[in-house]
Amino acid sequence: MDKKNLTIGALLFLTAFAIMILGPHAPQSSPPAPSIGQIANPLASNPTGSSAPPAAPADAAFGALETDDTGEKITHLGNDFIDVAFTDHGGAIKDVAFLKYPAKQGRPGPYIFNALHVDPMLALVDFPGLGRDVRYTLVSHSAREVVFRAVLENRIEVTRRYTIEPDNTKTGDPYQLRHETVFRNLSGETVPLPTLAVSLGTAAPPAEVRDYGYYLKAGYSNGSSVDFISSARSEGGILSFFGLAPLVWKPIAPVSKFSPIVWASVKNQFFASILTPDEPGMGIDAGGIALPSSEVGVEGSVLFNVKPLAPHGEESLGMNFYVGPKEYKRLANADVFKHDQDKLMEFGFFKIFSQLLLEIMTWVHGWMPNWGFAIIFTTLSIKIIFLPFSFGMARSARRMQKIQPLLKDIREKYKDNPKKLNEAQLAIFKEHKVNPLAGCVPMLITFPFFIGFFSMLRGVPEFRFAPFVWWVHDLSAPDTVAYIAGFPIRILPIVMGVTMISQMFFVPQAANVDKAQLRMMRFMPLMYMAICYNYSCALSLYSTTNSLFTILQQLLINRMKDDGDPTHASAARAGGKPVKNITPAKKK
Repeated sequence: MDKKNLTIGALLFLTAFAIMILGPHAPQSSPPAPSIGQIANPLASNPTGSSAPPAAPADAAFGALETDDTGEKITHLGNDFIDVAFTDHGGAIKDVAFLKYPAKQGRPGPYIFNALHVDPMLALVDFPGLGRDVRYTLVSHSAREVVFRAVLENRIEVTRRYTIEPDNTKTGDPYQLRHETVFRNLSGETVPLPTLAVSLGTAAPPAEVRDYGYYLKAGYSNGSSVDFISSARSEGGILSFFGLAPLVWKPIAPVSKFSPIVWASVKNQFFASILTPDEPGMGIDAGGIALPSSEVGVEGSVLFNVKPLAPHGEESLGMNFYVGPKEYKRLANADVFKHDQDKLMEFGFFKIFSQLLLEIMTWVHGWMPNWGFAIIFTTLSIKIIFLPFSFGMARSARRMQKIQPLLKDIREKYKDNPKKLNEAQLAIFKEHKVNPLAGCVPMLITFPFFIGFFSMLRGVPEFRFAPFVWWVHDLSAPDTVAYIAGFPIRILPIVMGVTMISQMFFVPQAANVDKAQLRMMRFMPLMYMAICYNYSCALSLYSTTNSLFTILQQLLINRMKDDGDPTHASAARAGGKPVKNITPAKKK
C-alpha cells in the first residue's frame, strides 16, 4: 500500500514538474509582429505599422487627420487616460492606447489594445457595402466627438458617431466611449437590414505574457449569468505534460452563442473591451485566432437585429464601449457600469474574498507605495484577525496528539463494545477539550482566502510591472533570476516550498497517522511548489508570508501552558494506563 501511494505521489509530482517547465507563463521576447489585417484583410489595418503618437494631454483630445501609405485616414480623440485612433475603413476604432500603462517595462510607449486585429473595433463585420472594407467619410470632429458617414447604393445612409468622456467625468468613465450608428432610408420603399455583427476587437496577450487561453477569452452576460469562451485548446494530450509529446495549442474555431447580450467583451490578462448596448443583442460570435507572432488571440462580435427601414425612416443602434484596464474598483462602479460588468474579472465563487483582499491591499498601497509590502501587510492582517481562533485550533491539535496513548488504551479495552468505546472517546475529548475536527477547520478558513487571492491575481493590472525587492521587477510574473540548462531559477517559489516543508515539522501530528498518508502529506509542499512555480511571484509571496506566520504561531503555542494536557488521574478515570504528560517522541 505504501509503495502504491508513493508511486501515485511521484506521478503527480512529475505532472506538476512538467507543467512547471512547459507552463504558459514563461517570459518571452519577440520582434514586433505585423497586424493580422495585413494577412487576413489588407484594408483592416496599416501595413506600415505606423500610427499617430498619442495627443498630448494639454491639447485635449483631437489629433490631426493623418493619411498612411495606403490612403487610410486616421483620426485621434483622447484624454489623459486613452488615445483612440479612428480609421475611415469601416468608420471604426483602429486601436486604443492606454497612456497610464506602458507596453513594456522600463520603456516609453503606451500599451495599445487591438494593435493586432482582424477588424477595427465597432466595425460592421461582413456587412456588404458598409463593412470594414468600405471607406467612410469623416463628416465632423471636435475635441470630444468624431462623426463618419457612408451611403450604400443611394438607398441607405449610415452615420457613425463617437463621443469620448473628459478626464474629470463624474457621470461616466474616461476609458469609455459613447457610440451611435444611425441607418437612414433615402428611398421611398421599405428596406430590410441584415443581421448586424459589431466587432469587439481582438485581444492579444501582453508582450510579457505567454497565454494559450488561460486569460484570453470572450465573455458575455445575458443579464442573469455570465459565460466565457476560451481562445485555445491543447492538442498535446496528457503525454505532453510528461514531455512525451509536444505541447501544441490551437485556436478554437469561432462559435456562435445565441442569447440576450446585455454586455460582451474580449480580454487578455490585464485589459479588455466591453460593449454594452442600449438594447440587448441577440448573440455573439467569438473564438481564437492565430497571431503572426505564433501566439493565440481572441476576437469576437455582437449580433443585432435591426428593424426594417421604413420609407425615409431611420433606425439607430446605441451602445457604450469601454476599452481599458481590468481595474475592479472601476468596473464595480454601479453608477457607470449598471449590469455587473465587474464579473469580467472572473473572481468566481469566492468573489467576496477577492474583493476584500483587493480593497485592503489598495488601501494599504495608498500609504505604503509598494504592492509587495501591501501583500505582506494584508496577509498578516488576516492572520492576526483569526489568531484567537487559530490558537484554539492549534491547542486542540496538540491535545489530540497527546491523548493518543489514552485513545489507544480504550480501543484495546472496548474493542468488542463500540458503544462503550464511543462513550469513552467522547469523555476523553470533553475532559481534555479536544475537537476532533480541529485539523480541518484551519484549511476551511484559509482556503477561501487563498482561492480568492489566486483568482484576484489572474487579472489585476495593478500588479503589472510592480517591483518588490531587488530581483522582483514584476509581481504579476515569475521572479526568474537565471537559467540553468534552459531551466528557470526562481527564488520566491523555492522559499515558499522551504517554509511550507518547515511548517509541517512544527505542527503536531497524531501518533496513529498512517505512514503512507504522512509521506503523502510531506510530499504535498513539493507538488504545490512545482505547480506554483510558473505563477506570479505575488502568489508565492502571499503563501510564504502565510507559512512563516503559521510557524511563529506554532512556536508560541508550543511554549504555552495547557490545562487540557492528559494526567495520570484522567488516564485512570478513562480506564486506560497512566501516561506521562509529554508529546510522544517521533519515530525515526
